[in-house]
This record gives sequence, structure tokens and C-alpha cells, in this order.
Amino acid sequence: MIDPSLLREHPESVRHSQQVRGDSVDVVDEAIAADASRRAAIGEFERLRAAQNAHASLVGKASKEERPALIAQAKEASEQVKAAQAAVGDAESALDAVMGRIGNLVHPSVPAGGEEDFALLSTHGTERTFDFAARDHVELAEGLKALDLQRGVKVSGSRFYFLSGIGMRLELAIMLMGLDEVLADGFTPLVTPTLVRPEVMQGTGFLGEHAAEVYHLPADDLFLTGTSEVALAGFHADEIVDVEQPLRYAGWSTCYRREAGSAGRDTRGILRVHQFNKLEMFSYVQPDQAEAEHERLRALQERMLQACELDYRVIDVAAGDLGSSASRKFDIEAWVPSQGTYRELTSTSNCTTFQARRLNTRYRTETGKTAPVATLNGTAATTRWLVAILETHQQPDGSVRVPERLRPYLGGLEVLEPVA
Repeated sequence: MIDPSLLREHPESVRHSQQVRGDSVDVVDEAIAADASRRAAIGEFERLRAAQNAHASLVGKASKEERPALIAQAKEASEQVKAAQAAVGDAESALDAVMGRIGNLVHPSVPAGGEEDFALLSTHGTERTFDFAARDHVELAEGLKALDLQRGVKVSGSRFYFLSGIGMRLELAIMLMGLDEVLADGFTPLVTPTLVRPEVMQGTGFLGEHAAEVYHLPADDLFLTGTSEVALAGFHADEIVDVEQPLRYAGWSTCYRREAGSAGRDTRGILRVHQFNKLEMFSYVQPDQAEAEHERLRALQERMLQACELDYRVIDVAAGDLGSSASRKFDIEAWVPSQGTYRELTSTSNCTTFQARRLNTRYRTETGKTAPVATLNGTAATTRWLVAILETHQQPDGSVRVPERLRPYLGGLEVLEPVA
């Protein structure tokens, strides 16, 4: 959640952030009122407790005749203090509930608007075309015996699939190259849990407007993660961490998404599926280092896409298309020839102190006090990259040229040949 002091000191900034997100502005006034109620409840509790303490000293000094009346008054004061303490708890719960409806403060550079209102930051390569009838990734993968959609549907239902043979090997090659890249950049690799507690899922902001896309196991009250960002954010929950040097992790996991809001979109192939693999970067840094870390993650992502010899563009995602936790998000979209458009392959978000404040992850400042750290996340490699790699490097006979950087991970294989 945002820092409550922003509500008191800069309410117009919070209102503006909500407005450009396309979210409720009225919730800001609700939060200000709830914060005032909480502070009033705390003040009343402290007043009553001070009176109780003063009265207790009188009981010890009272005569035998005065003591029964004073003890009765002390009992009444104790009940009042208990009631005031309960009122503080109720006021804090009410404030937490309304604060949970306010998104992270949007970075000033983020454009207003929705999905189509992004700002183009840069492009790399060309929008590739072919002098032959280009195939899409499904036709190419099926020709290579790399993908089996029909059996995926038979076994698990729509938007599931089998990667087979060279398809499985190619995905693993992408992931291993990503792992080598993040290791060289100082990240600590982790295999993360894919089931997490509600408080961790809530703390990272995934139980808000996109809760319908999350798989829940009611019998265990656990959630399947759609990205290892969730587990990585929870890794240091309720801890005081040393971020004099940033803490950088790379989580390798299978991810699960309902894609509930995507009915009818991209149902062919593996662009939007319920299960996929991903290598996710996650950083804990001091708040004043967050913007530099964001650029660092973006640069690493660009190196990965260039290693795969893909054409892409980098966009600054508009405020209305940000998740509630992100202050700013860069997407890198690769050119997909069969669709004649760019499709997202990576994203990296600066969540400032929003997640850490919810998860109680702190660092010690120069004054010795504790304060929330900043958290950032970004994709290093994922299954969806197969789409752009197959289509970009296809050849007239349905074979696919392997980018040079990927060849060592495929035993030196230079071309993926169709299977008769």
C-alpha cells in the first residue's frame, strides 16, 4: 500500500494517480477520513490508558475505607481501556481495507490512458517480412513435432499443451541462457514454491482486480502463482534486510493463470495459456535506487531478446494498464510476423515501496530507523518466447534457424528441421 503520510501531506497527488489509472478518486477521501478516525481512536485509547495509570497510583496510596470505591473505578477504567483498544483495532482494519483499494502512486513519466496509450521508448531491428508464405508458430511447431495442442486439450482442457522433442529442448535452451545471463549479472537463482499463502498473494497485489485470474485451492487456502514474483516478494516478508548492496534473485518456476479476462483472444497456440514456465528477476533495493534498478532490469531483458535475434520495441505502459502494485512498467514486445504486430514477451515493474509496506519488508536507514524497501521485478525468459523465435527465424521449407547464442544449449544444432 502507499505511505499513509501521502494522504495527509499530498492528497492531490494521490487523487491524480487514481485518476490517470482510471480508478476511483473518491476512495482517497474515504482513506483520509479512515486515517483521521484511526488517529482519533489511538488518541482516545492513550488518554484513557494514561488516566487508568494515574488512577492505579491512587489505589496504592488510598486508605482502607477509600480503597473499595477506587478499585471499582479502576475496574470501570480497565473496561474503558479495553473497549478503546478494540476501537483502535477496528479503525486500523477499516483503514487497511480502504487503503487496499488505492493503487501505487503512478510515476510522473507514465502516460495517462489505457492499453493503447503507451509511450514508445525505443525499437530494435525491423518489422520482418518474408518473400514466401509465412507460417505461424503453431504450424511451424507442429511441423517440427515440437508442440501437441490436441493432446494437451484431451488431457487438461483448452489452453493446455505438450511441448515435445525439440520444443521442450528449445524452451529449456531459452531458460538456461536466461539463467546464465542473470548469474553473470549477480542474481541468486531460486526454485520457488508455486503455492503461496493468501497474505503473500494479497501483499503483492494479485488479489485485487485480477483475482479472477488466480487459481485458488480452497481446501488448503493456498493460491497457485502466476509468476514467481509472488514467492520472491514473500521471501523476505517480516524481515529487516541489508540492502546496502541490492538483493537480486532469479526465480525459476511453473506459472498458472486462468486468463479469465481474455476469452476469445489468442486462443490459437501458446500466446495465452494456463500453464507455462518462467525465469523471473526480483530486486530489493533502497528506495532512491529503484529507478536505476528498473533501467538495469530493462537492459538485461533487451540483451536477452537481442541474443535471440528478435525484432522488438520497448514501451512505457500507460497508467490505466498498470497493475495496482506498479508505479511504472516497461514492456518489451517482439514482432510476430504472422500477426503483423508486436506482442509482449517481457515486462519489468518498479513497485517502489508498495509491496514491501504490505509485506513488512524493511531496511535500516542511516538514522537507525527502519523503513520499507523498494521492490522490482522483470521477466528474464519464458515459454511465450517460442512464438517469436519460431516465426522470426523460419525458412521457406518450414525449418527454423537457431540463433547463434542458443546453439550451445541445443548441442550445437543450427537448424530445426521439419519431421516427415
